[in-house]
Amino acid sequence: MFQLVDDRSQKGGELRAAVVQTLQAAMETNKQVVALEADLGGASGFTKIAKSHPNQFVQCGIAEADMMGIAAGMSSEGFVPFCHTFGPFATRRAFDQIYLSGAYAGNTVNIYGSDPGFTVAANGGTHTTYEDVALMRTIPGVVVCDAADAVQMAWIVNEFLGLGTGVHYVRGNRKNVRPVYAEGSTFELGRGNVVRPGTDVLVIAAGQLVSDALDAAEELAEKGVSVEVVDMFCIKPLDTELVCKEAVGKKAVVTFENHNVIGGLGEAVAATLCEAGVCVSFRRHGVSERFGQVGPADFLQQEYRLTAKDLVATIEGLFADHGHGHEEPVSDGR
Repeated sequence: MFQLVDDRSQKGGELRAAVVQTLQAAMETNKQVVALEADLGGASGFTKIAKSHPNQFVQCGIAEADMMGIAAGMSSEGFVPFCHTFGPFATRRAFDQIYLSGAYAGNTVNIYGSDPGFTVAANGGTHTTYEDVALMRTIPGVVVCDAADAVQMAWIVNEFLGLGTGVHYVRGNRKNVRPVYAEGSTFELGRGNVVRPGTDVLVIAAGQLVSDALDAAEELAEKGVSVEVVDMFCIKPLDTELVCKEAVGKKAVVTFENHNVIGGLGEAVAATLCEAGVCVSFRRHGVSERFGQVGPADFLQQEYRLTAKDLVATIEGLFADHGHGHEEPVSDGR
């Protein structure tokens, strides 16, 4: 059961710290849990694990594909591996190893792909991933999550460690993000969370954009538009039942993600609604036909039109399409 924080304006915890602390706690009771790093221990905080649990840490160097192969091999010997590297290196660079040595071979590979989308900031375009969810969703049986805050990230990591066989992927910022959930909140894989009820528009968001979706809902409420916000932190398996149930009776459904509009949360929701025969105005709000670039995270969030203000414009645009006199939509991040 989850509970929302009273004040979302506070700084919030670091997601990397949540990962490290959760792994360290698990290592105390389970010596089979092993952390693997690809020469980013300072960035991820995994150097703390190397010091606290040196026999449960493997430094793989700048060789992400090898890291996934090592993780798969350790899994076959009964270990529970948890890998970290930046999102693009955790997915597109090592995709074949994850697919074959991990999923196809029936091994367990838990992966934290950090700094997705605009959160990569000054590391730039080569380190940007707007396609990791799309890639990972194609692997049979994979679990794909996008953590909204440190509380949810800690829960996801702990849950992954107990899932057993399979590939499990979580994306999330390394640093501080605004909190959504109170300490002690629990969740359920494959189930979305209605974090704000509403009657006019359904916004389905994931990751740290859940906070921005709530900001947009609050702004629109002042304009007389009631917006429901769902945190779809588990993108695969998707909570199709919740999507269809909450879409019925709404004037519009909008997905909001720090990801390409191709292959991500938006397409998963669109397919669900289409196959279920739910007829409703729909927009995917994400990134379209663009690569990453260098810049502060706040600047990049604005550059790729992934702010609360941009979401408000998309929703108002949908109402304009139906003759309600609002602005045109900004639905694809361009």
